[in-house]
Amino acid sequence: MNTIIGIDPGLAKTGYGIIRKHRGSFECIKYGVFTTLSRCPSGERLSAIYDGLKKVIQDYKPDEAGIESLYFARNISSALPVAQARGVVLLVMFQCGIPACEYPPQEIKQAIVGNGRAEKSQVQELVRMLLGMKDIPQPDHAADALAAAICHTHMKGRYY
Repeated sequence: MNTIIGIDPGLAKTGYGIIRKHRGSFECIKYGVFTTLSRCPSGERLSAIYDGLKKVIQDYKPDEAGIESLYFARNISSALPVAQARGVVLLVMFQCGIPACEYPPQEIKQAIVGNGRAEKSQVQELVRMLLGMKDIPQPDHAADALAAAICHTHMKGRYY
């Protein structure tokens, strides 16, 4: 049995999802979002993401991580905070000894739906189905994190 954490990094909202893969089927263990307030200093926000992620890792002890990578952004002011959050996520994974791979959004969509240009709603519905959930996981960032974890199980052979 393999436990994987998926992460959708962002400064305002960092989604996480923990799944287990056992004999070809998936089980959703936990998912959620670390939310930070824009009125707080960036250092405080990054620290909150760091602390929250460390706690989740301590509680669920994932073996591996799949992280949604930064995609090309036209607005550099929105890309930088995401990159900062991504750096914190990578630091936590390194400190906890968790091998982590990054996947661009198109690769995650391809792994889940079979189409790198799939709509967000299609990805969310297939995440729900693959994990045997009654409802689509909410909020969106948590669903994206679960998708990153599932993608990692499909793609890890390419990176290890």
